[in-house]
Amino acid sequence: MGERFQMREKLLSIGDDYWIEDDQGRRAYKVNGKAVRIRDTFVLEDAAGNEAASIQERKLSIRDKVDIERGGDTAATVHKALVGLRDRFAIDVKNGADLKAHGNIVDHEYEIERDGRTVATISKKWFRVRESYGVEVAQGEDVPLILAITVAIDSLT
Repeated sequence: MGERFQMREKLLSIGDDYWIEDDQGRRAYKVNGKAVRIRDTFVLEDAAGNEAASIQERKLSIRDKVDIERGGDTAATVHKALVGLRDRFAIDVKNGADLKAHGNIVDHEYEIERDGRTVATISKKWFRVRESYGVEVAQGEDVPLILAITVAIDSLT
């Protein structure tokens, strides 16, 4: 089993901050909502305040997509899959195999997978806190990247 985190639902309005806690209730990452000119940006910081990733919505593109940047470079891009299915997202990972998210995204019951292997499970079942949901990241996965992808998907729904 991997690590489990508690996320807040109805993501932020811009200008909002919130903590992502681990399953022990410890603050693990902070999502910092910043309004920047034409695009909304969320910054994922570790508990010490170091930037782990930045999540930027590109609203002027043909279809909404969100870039996840690290160290000024795009690490991944999240966008709705063109397939007619409502609840599918494609995640283009720059230095690695691409991911896809599918399931009931609106209700926070979905999986993120790479080559048919689940790398993260998103569910409301683990935490009984209203308006929150859990993210379980598989062992050995890039936790900040997966959490940033989850925030990006939330911002696109």
